[in-house]
Amino acid sequence: MNPALRATLSRLVKAVAVILAIVVLNFLLIRMAPGDPAAVMAGEAGAADQVFMDQLREQFGLDRPVYEQALIYLSNIVQGDLGFSYRQNTPVVDLIAERLPATLLLTVSAFVFAILAGVALGAMSAMRVGHPLDFAISIVALVFYATPLFWIGLMSILLFSVYLGWLPAVGMETIGASYTGWARAADVAWHLVLPATTLGLFYMAVYTRMTRASMLEVRDMDFVRTAKAKGLKAGVIVRRHILRNAILPIITLAGIQAGQLVGGAILTETVFGWPGIGRLAFDALLQRDYPVLLGVFLITSIMVVIFNIVTDLVYRVVDPRIRASA
Repeated sequence: MNPALRATLSRLVKAVAVILAIVVLNFLLIRMAPGDPAAVMAGEAGAADQVFMDQLREQFGLDRPVYEQALIYLSNIVQGDLGFSYRQNTPVVDLIAERLPATLLLTVSAFVFAILAGVALGAMSAMRVGHPLDFAISIVALVFYATPLFWIGLMSILLFSVYLGWLPAVGMETIGASYTGWARAADVAWHLVLPATTLGLFYMAVYTRMTRASMLEVRDMDFVRTAKAKGLKAGVIVRRHILRNAILPIITLAGIQAGQLVGGAILTETVFGWPGIGRLAFDALLQRDYPVLLGVFLITSIMVVIFNIVTDLVYRVVDPRIRASA
């Protein structure tokens, strides 16, 4: 068997094992959490008597032993059934399918912004060590690294929406506008600016510091001195020799943090009223809607695993030595 194919199959088998372990662990942790979904639903219905709650537990299978509930849940997962929402009386698959595109749009936009801005600022800082620009970039990176996302989001709304009126504060689209085509795309993009920037600023700060440190480590290596001795232009040396070799640690970090963006999206989506799965998970947590929580956890876990596999593939493209050794 081709070594590259064998390595890919091995990664896929490990990914499936990891996802199964996460499914079981998430199920047990959710069941150990305080709160009774039947009591929540009965309270909302205004009939919180014991008989009604017992009926609800029987209807949703909550009266069965935990191990039996786990086996049923696993068998349903294998068949592609994520369960039924207690609160919204809707299949979990439909709820997630409705919200997932919004979350992917937000997280991918934030990720691209963080990578491009972080690498660009880090490279500028590394090429001007000791310069006032280097000092300014380092201060900005530290500020955004140390500041909570929700605080940045709230301050952004106050400044750019309330005070200046430049950008919309909440939502994904203008309510009642009924835009279509390019007008709708532009409206969504306009609403995306604040939440995507807010979510990406923390990760931008991380990539800025990582790029700076990695480039400073690479720029004094022998192959860089050789390139300078050949008389290559400074821009060519930076792009082809320093940055290309310094980018590998950033790719590793980006692959790990790409999945974390979904977790950060819960806060961002809540602050900006963005209709994604992060907001769905937050509402499900308050309502003790276990199937929805488990479905969101499963989808986000799969996304993290996929991001890691993609990171391995990107490694093979960026660094030929990995391709040759695979």
